[in-house]
Amino acid sequence: MKFSELCETYSKLEATTKRLEMTDILVDLLKKSDNAIIDKVCYLTLGRIYPEYVDLELGLAEKMVAKTVAMASGISQKEVEKYLAKTGDLGTTAQELKKMGKAQITLFTRELTVERVFETLDKIARSAGTGSQDRKVKLLASLLLEAFPEEAKYIVRIVLGQLRLGVADMTILDALAIAYGGGKESREVIERSYHLSSDVGAVAKALADKGLDVLKSFKIQVGTPIHSMLAQRLASPEEILEKLGGVCALEFKFDGERVQAHKKGEEVLLFSRRLENVTHQFPDIQMLVKDNIKAKKCIVEGEIVAINPETGEMYPFQVLMQRRRKYGIKKTMEKIPTALFLFDCLYVDEQDLTISSYLDRRKQLEKIVRETEQLQLSEKKIVKTVEEIETFFEQSIERGCEGIMAKSLDGVYQAGARGWLWIKYKRDYRGPELADTVDLVVVGAFYGRGRRGGTYGTLLMAGYEEETDMFKTVCKLGAGFSDENLEELPRKLNKHRIRDRHSRVDSNFEADVWFEPVIVLEVQGSELTLSPTHTAAWNKIKKNAGLAVRFPRFTGRFREDKAPEQATTTVELKEMYKAQLKQIEK
Repeated sequence: MKFSELCETYSKLEATTKRLEMTDILVDLLKKSDNAIIDKVCYLTLGRIYPEYVDLELGLAEKMVAKTVAMASGISQKEVEKYLAKTGDLGTTAQELKKMGKAQITLFTRELTVERVFETLDKIARSAGTGSQDRKVKLLASLLLEAFPEEAKYIVRIVLGQLRLGVADMTILDALAIAYGGGKESREVIERSYHLSSDVGAVAKALADKGLDVLKSFKIQVGTPIHSMLAQRLASPEEILEKLGGVCALEFKFDGERVQAHKKGEEVLLFSRRLENVTHQFPDIQMLVKDNIKAKKCIVEGEIVAINPETGEMYPFQVLMQRRRKYGIKKTMEKIPTALFLFDCLYVDEQDLTISSYLDRRKQLEKIVRETEQLQLSEKKIVKTVEEIETFFEQSIERGCEGIMAKSLDGVYQAGARGWLWIKYKRDYRGPELADTVDLVVVGAFYGRGRRGGTYGTLLMAGYEEETDMFKTVCKLGAGFSDENLEELPRKLNKHRIRDRHSRVDSNFEADVWFEPVIVLEVQGSELTLSPTHTAAWNKIKKNAGLAVRFPRFTGRFREDKAPEQATTTVELKEMYKAQLKQIEK
């Protein structure tokens, strides 16, 4: 397949913000892609070359790519930087320089194919050791020399992680269902295989090669992370019991980092909730799993918590985040020891337990784990009364946890789904005040004045709507930021800055600056109110009204452990609003 054909599709996707139109464009692309490269087409369209869990990066910063553009264009790097200052986008800069005809001519120019672009990017990512940066630059320059202007634009954007077509994994799954699954009714089967494999490319290839039936028997692979099951939230023990049929299992909800541990013989891999391979950051947890889980092959889930070495008390999440580093791990490990509390078992010795009940999974977990001081099973209690829930909740808070999880006894493990089989209960509503926090996604910003001049004064925040795979605005956030936060924000946000509102963002506001929906912040508010402008839960409670967080303030916690799709949902916000009304009525 010619790479120019892929670029034509990218131009069409850039020209629309309509989800249905984007899906139609992707359907056409997938239908004309050869089965042998359909996985590569999917990865490139998402702006990457591997599934998210693969721990390989292209490793070329903007300055290095600018140097490569200069080499391929036959001009100085300073001139490239001058053009970049005008365009604000290195991809567009590369395109413009190509159009000007300043590129060097090679006698062996070949038309670029998807295969060749992908293989070259793969070589760049795998290049390591002495002289690797020079090799990366030469490989990228070889592509840019032979690229047409539009091809150069998209190659540069892919390399920098700035493709920004507005396409998400779920959009591709929709297109696959239409192109190869016979229609939208196949979406459920396709999505389940995706959640079990965390690999949209593998799903696309299997579907294109062998059809829908092969996905129905898609198997879990140890070493490949499964998308985490997510929970809804409720605000009272009464509602929890009613929703779960009068009986449920309770577990402590730890203030740590959720982790999925994969064990195969002596090898142990650890994956975060965002599918990142975090094994090297937690060698102590890796050894705990290796030495104390008896199964030869298994996948278990738990929470890593930072522990005070003198008292044994649990530190809050922010302390654990100091372990998230590439260097100085041994020293930090001694300073901040950790413990692992396991709460689920998804796979044991060729047996897929995601289709088993909670109680059966728990029995398997108890069977294969040898508990130690640092490796324990999460506290569990089966309850039938409000009083039992309240007592267990108080015990959880006393232990330093942030609340409890209530789980259906018969519930299966719904990989990647947020259903009512798991319910989190963190804090009750006290009068009209919203005591629980919400995790919201930054989608835009407004410039600051006075002390905040030259930086962002207010952020536009959104919740996630699963039904439409969209981010719906819920508040403007301007309070709670320290001076350090205000300095840090542009560094964190600007790498995700885009020219126009993202196609997955639904907003009635025109922000000064728009961002890809990537960064998640923890937000505290005084209450939830109906809003004529914010789009979260629009028309779900009252016609022509959404929900807004009143008096929102940043808690200081960047939720780097959460993907944007794992932020607080509009369904959760709606339930919180209803619970708030009940408390006010009392």
